[in-house]
Amino acid sequence: MLNLKDDTDYVVHADNAEVLPALPDASFQLVYIDPPFNTGKTQQRRTLKATRSESGEHVGFGGNRYDISELARRGYLDAYDDYLSFIGPRLEEAHRLLSQDGTLYFHIDYREAHYCKVLLDSIFGRDAFLNEIIWAYDYGGRARDRWPAKHDTILVYVKSPKNHYFDQEAISRIPYMAPGLVSKEKAARGKLPTDVWWHTIVPTNGSEKTGYPNQKPEGILRRVIQASTTADGRVLDFFAGSGTTGAVARELGRRFVMVDSNSEAVEVMGQRLGSRGISYVDINGDDATPSSVEDAEVSLF
Repeated sequence: MLNLKDDTDYVVHADNAEVLPALPDASFQLVYIDPPFNTGKTQQRRTLKATRSESGEHVGFGGNRYDISELARRGYLDAYDDYLSFIGPRLEEAHRLLSQDGTLYFHIDYREAHYCKVLLDSIFGRDAFLNEIIWAYDYGGRARDRWPAKHDTILVYVKSPKNHYFDQEAISRIPYMAPGLVSKEKAARGKLPTDVWWHTIVPTNGSEKTGYPNQKPEGILRRVIQASTTADGRVLDFFAGSGTTGAVARELGRRFVMVDSNSEAVEVMGQRLGSRGISYVDINGDDATPSSVEDAEVSLF
């Protein structure tokens, strides 16, 4: 069994199927996961640079011409022959690892959401289902033969029905869509979000953008962590990707454990989170510590 130090956060480079069984029972108040969506494709994110050039092939605003060069490319394969067999054992571990007041947020898209809902009912119990949150956005291509898919689903389950932690007052409020229909006091205060979250994706030139594929915005994780953790709660994300969960948990003063098998993800998290107070753990047998994080501790907890 791997013991977690109270004053340490962790970034673990390993297959989560190896890590999860070694973690202590009921050691996390919140588990958030954003696993691969089983699109059958290789997910990639390219970082490009545009340079002004009179002979450039690309024409921009005002007729200016540019050469485009690729600075970096990150990616992972998102394909599983039997997705439920892949995700099921990991969800069973998530249930074991949650504290009695703990909550699971399972981020998935329309391809697998209905199957995963049935699977989660069998693991947590139907009475443990708390919410289906719809994260709606507006970006990307437009389908010509169907309604364009512009939302993700977040399935929310609790370890112990009626005993879960939820702090409504800690959630950042949002503007009313029709402020003229409420009092000035209410309009100034804003309203609490419902189970439909209108939130932009990570902006192309935003400060939080890492270049990692399918990076989720900090605003989504901030809402999750504010609502479902106490000040001393610990957060687990075992499909950590770019480390958004860890970045927001640190901002809000929560301890975290991030796990990912992709060395590029670990590198991105190292650049994003730095080394202060974090133990970088390598169970894959490689050097999981990014070269830019010189003082990061590499150990088995």
